[in-house]
Amino acid sequence: MTPWLTLPTDTDFSIYNLPFGVFSTEERTARPGIAIGEQIVDLPYWFDKWGQSFCTSAGVHPDSLPKLTTALASDVLNDFIALGKEVTVPFRKAVQKWLCDFSAIDHEALVPMDEASLHMPIRVGDYTDFYSSIEHATNVGKMFRDPENALLPNWRHLPVGYHGRASSIIPSGVPIRRPNGQTMPKDADKPVYGPSQRLDFELEMAFIVGKSNEMGKSITTDQFADYCFGFVLFNDWSARDIQKWEYVPLGPFLGKSFASSISPWIVTLEALEPFKVAGPVQEPEVLDYLKYTGQYNYDIGLEVHIQPAGGNPTCVSTSNYKYMYWNGAQQLAHHSVNGCNMRVGDMLASGTISGPTEDSYGSMLELAWAGTKPVSLEDGSERKFIHDGDTVIIRGWAEKDGKRVGFGEVKTEVVG
Repeated sequence: MTPWLTLPTDTDFSIYNLPFGVFSTEERTARPGIAIGEQIVDLPYWFDKWGQSFCTSAGVHPDSLPKLTTALASDVLNDFIALGKEVTVPFRKAVQKWLCDFSAIDHEALVPMDEASLHMPIRVGDYTDFYSSIEHATNVGKMFRDPENALLPNWRHLPVGYHGRASSIIPSGVPIRRPNGQTMPKDADKPVYGPSQRLDFELEMAFIVGKSNEMGKSITTDQFADYCFGFVLFNDWSARDIQKWEYVPLGPFLGKSFASSISPWIVTLEALEPFKVAGPVQEPEVLDYLKYTGQYNYDIGLEVHIQPAGGNPTCVSTSNYKYMYWNGAQQLAHHSVNGCNMRVGDMLASGTISGPTEDSYGSMLELAWAGTKPVSLEDGSERKFIHDGDTVIIRGWAEKDGKRVGFGEVKTEVVG
């Protein structure tokens, strides 16, 4: 496929990607768009001028065209996603076909990315965070429980997860403030109140639920492609000292709920199809509802950079989504096995993605090993956890056979 507009070399937003997001400019209200190179396709404009003919030729049923008009008038993607894969998949193909049709060149349909503001792409109804990296779970278990028996007895039998706070999920570029809360200082006899001294990032990915299920009816692993619209990068900010004091016996609460940051472009499941890989062998054998056929892990390279105030960024972690022990299909099947009803726009995050080597750990908790091994930055300073003024940048991309599909970045400054 050869597009008629010039794309930068190694762009994340190639003709093979075409992720969905929501943008605005001084002249245009918030609306759905598709990223291509350094441009954004203004989808309401495109659909009004070109979309109906391109969509019907790509396989969109004519009865869906009025519904598309309505969905594309929204400032979030929920209504568009809710139209279902029978509409959204050929719609994306129609945009792809238009971008490669040299007889349909229309630069008025494009908005330079540097002139646009990016917004939350969806209205998140519910958010669940999993704990699905065996390397991460083992590292945490070694630090805080038993180095010889790091994993809890249930960990290899089910994808552990908890219900998070949807209201505090924010897009890239929105700064966060250091959270306050109760902590129990070492050797103290009572807790104290104040700002967290152990603010941490968590390198994660999350997928967007694209189809609702009826309450009481579970989703099987082989239905994942029908229910997953696409993926974003996810930084699940964590206040480790608040978390450590509060989590027993019920789990994360204020140590997690103050903020989570996502990349603004949703990369569709279909765009990630060429990058499927086999996941790790799961031992012991999982229960029947967690078994699956095919491949549900993805070879997506991930990087985390820390940029101090006024300084240059330093890459502190290089990991990969393929390391996940529990995959998205299993997470969704487990989440709904009790009859829980998922809704369009729900977000399911992977949990911290750590790899097998020290430079692939997905949190400062692991990289600095609970503060005992400070991480050096390019400017000569050290980090045990995140400082005020630091900006954390997460990037992700997949590349194979000359095709590159990237997520851009999620970039967040801690303002104190």
